Amino acid sequence: MNRRLVLGTAALAAPAALSAPALAQANPEIRWRCQSSFPRNLDVLFGTPERIANRVAALTENKFRIQVFPAGEIVPGLQVLDAVQAGTIDCGHTASYWYIGKEPGFAFFTAIPFGLNTRQMTAWLRHGGGNAFADALFSDYNIVGIPAGDTGAQMGGWFSKEIRTQADVQGLKFRISGLAGQVFQRMGANPTLVAPADIYPALERGTIDATEFVGPHDDERLGFFRVARFYYAPGFFEPSARLYFMSNKRAHDALPQLYKDALAIACAEADSEMVSRYDHLNPIALRRLVAQGTQLRFYSREILQLAWRSNEALMADLAGQNPRFKTIWDSYRPYRSELFQWFRVAENSYDNFAFSAAAG
Repeated sequence: MNRRLVLGTAALAAPAALSAPALAQANPEIRWRCQSSFPRNLDVLFGTPERIANRVAALTENKFRIQVFPAGEIVPGLQVLDAVQAGTIDCGHTASYWYIGKEPGFAFFTAIPFGLNTRQMTAWLRHGGGNAFADALFSDYNIVGIPAGDTGAQMGGWFSKEIRTQADVQGLKFRISGLAGQVFQRMGANPTLVAPADIYPALERGTIDATEFVGPHDDERLGFFRVARFYYAPGFFEPSARLYFMSNKRAHDALPQLYKDALAIACAEADSEMVSRYDHLNPIALRRLVAQGTQLRFYSREILQLAWRSNEALMADLAGQNPRFKTIWDSYRPYRSELFQWFRVAENSYDNFAFSAAAG
C-alpha cells in the first residue's frame, strides 16, 4: 500500500482489514518512542502525533504502540530530526524547515515565502513530484518522512510597534522560521530561531522584539498578546506549513507491512484533520484576541514588494549554490505558477467578491 494513499473507499475499508485478529496475532509487539517539537499545551500540534499513535494502536490491535513525548522531554524541540536520524528516538513529529542549516531543500516540505497554500501543497506533493523529492532528501538522513498535518495559512507576526516601511524592519530582532528568516535579514532585520516553548520568555525579557508562530489559536495559548500589541497579516512567508512524521529508516524498514500501512493511514487521516481543526479554531481565537485589545494590521504594499524581491533573489542564490535545491525549485516554481493562474480564476475571483459582500 502506498503510505501516502489518498483516503477513499480503499482507506475506509482498511481498518477492518488491518485489525483482523488473524493478521494482528501474526505480528510482533513493537514499542516506539516519538517526540514532538511542540509543548503539550499546544493541543493541535502536540495532539497530532498522539492521534497518530492512538490510530496505529487501534489498527494493529495494540501490537504496534507509539509513546509520544513533548518537546524537551528527550531532546530539545529543534533537534527532533537529529534524534530520529541517530536512532535516539524511533520517530518524531516536526517541521522540516527547522533543519535548513543541514540542507536548504528541507524548506520546501514545510513552507517557503510566497509559496503554495495548503491545498496546492498537497497537490504538488501527491501529483507534482514533491513526494519523490521529499523521499530522496529524507532518505539521505536515514529518515522516512510522511506528511502529517498542515496549519493552513499563518499570520504574519506579533510586534510591539507598527511595521509600515523598510525603516521599521531595520535591526528588528525577529523570531522567525525557515527561509523567511533569510528574507527578513535581506530586508534589514536580525532574525533568530527560538523553540516554541521559549518564545514567550524571550519576548518578555526583550531578547527578541517580535515573533511569528502559527495563528490565533496557538498564538493565544502561548500568550503573545500579553507582550506584543500588533498582530500582522498576511503570513506571506507561510501560506501553509506542512508537518512530517519522521521515522528512523532502519526502524521503519524493519516494521511488518501491516504496521507500515497502519502508520500511513494514521498519518493521512491526521494530515487532513489538522487543517480542519485550525480552520475551525482560528476564527474563534481571533475574536477573543481582538476583544482583549490586540490590534490587527496588514503589511503595507511596500513591505510585501520588498519581501517578494528579497525572496526572489534568495531563491536564485540558493539555486545557484545547491544542486538539490535547484532541482526542487525547478519543479516547484512552474507548478506554483500553474496553480496560481487557476486559483486566480476560480478561487480569488469568488473570494474577493464574496468576502466583501458578506462583510457588508
